[in-house]
Amino acid sequence: MNIRRSAALVAATAVIGMATAPAALADASAPSASPSVAIPSGLYGKTDPTYDGVWRQSIALVAQDTVGVKPADKAVDWLTGQQCTNGGFAAFRAEPGKECDKKTLVDSNSTAAAVQALVAVGGREGEVTRGVDWLKKAQNGDGGWGYNVGMDSDANSTAVVIGALVAAGEKPADVKSGRGKTGQDALAALALPCSGAKDGGALAYQPDKKGKLAANADATAAGVLGALGTGMAPGKGKAPDSYVCKDGRTAGDLAHNAAVYLQGQLSTRLYLKAVTPGSTKSQPDYGNTADAVTSIAAAEGVKYTKDPYAWLEKNAGDWAEQSGPAAYAQLIFAAHATGNDPRDFGGTDLVKALNATGPAPSSTKAATADEKKKDDGDGGISVWYVVAVAAVAGIGIGFLFSGRKKQQL
Repeated sequence: MNIRRSAALVAATAVIGMATAPAALADASAPSASPSVAIPSGLYGKTDPTYDGVWRQSIALVAQDTVGVKPADKAVDWLTGQQCTNGGFAAFRAEPGKECDKKTLVDSNSTAAAVQALVAVGGREGEVTRGVDWLKKAQNGDGGWGYNVGMDSDANSTAVVIGALVAAGEKPADVKSGRGKTGQDALAALALPCSGAKDGGALAYQPDKKGKLAANADATAAGVLGALGTGMAPGKGKAPDSYVCKDGRTAGDLAHNAAVYLQGQLSTRLYLKAVTPGSTKSQPDYGNTADAVTSIAAAEGVKYTKDPYAWLEKNAGDWAEQSGPAAYAQLIFAAHATGNDPRDFGGTDLVKALNATGPAPSSTKAATADEKKKDDGDGGISVWYVVAVAAVAGIGIGFLFSGRKKQQL
């Protein structure tokens, strides 16, 4: 949902106040620079975690839960240790024992991803509650969320936050700003109409300086899952009556129209392309393609995902191996949503590969219902709170992620 930028770019834009994706989602195809800090033993991935540590850890844990893997306690403990007392998470804190202060860049994406992960592993209700409280306080007046508090809302941040709310048992339609707006309202404002506009059905990351909307594939994939009210690892959806974009403002309309746009993008060459800022050369965007496949399958079923998924199986293995846990997680989500086996992804066992990037899991077998109940405790929060589209009409959530600033082609 793509994470859709090198770590250095992410850092720079975050510092100067520009919303951007976590490094893993920002550009999982670009290797991080040599680590400037020691890699904690409980952390997944061996590249510099300064700008994406919490993000990659979180989506790795969600992906493991999706395939029945119970992570090592030290992996979960590392994540909970990153939380500030106010409930928020920064991208990475090298000194988790040190109290967070005003200089700690707590952000919505890291916090929302961590909430989803902690719900998935179970037994961390206190941390989840504090994280959700922080997210509610960070909501903008238009109902959405920006990357950092005070930033304008963007589709990707709004998306991942709604996923966290749903995972934690909240009804996003009830989470309103002081102006009475919801995350759905924020997403609807970023959707291009089906008629009278180029790229109808797509979502923009944010309006430009003149208030105009431009289609962004990453934001669109995020918007699909947000409108559906799912988290990072949705299941396969039901085929619609029509694959045509039709104007409408409900959650179901947003998800359908955005999926139709993505279908059109993938129908021409099976994958999405991106142009790195400052360059005229384009290249396959593996992460965003995986996100698009996941979102389309969740909204429309697998009819339009078979060929793009096959393309990923053939071409994305080297990218995932180079990029690490976040990339493996994205591919696992795509396999899960399309009903494919992530342990046989073009000859690669994605689950085994993901597990190998961090501490050995406690178990690689799916927990029974009784075991999960025991882990959660009485009154525990369900892994994915099921919300009917009708109940979330007027909501929205993005996919994995915070917006890519690459030009999507």
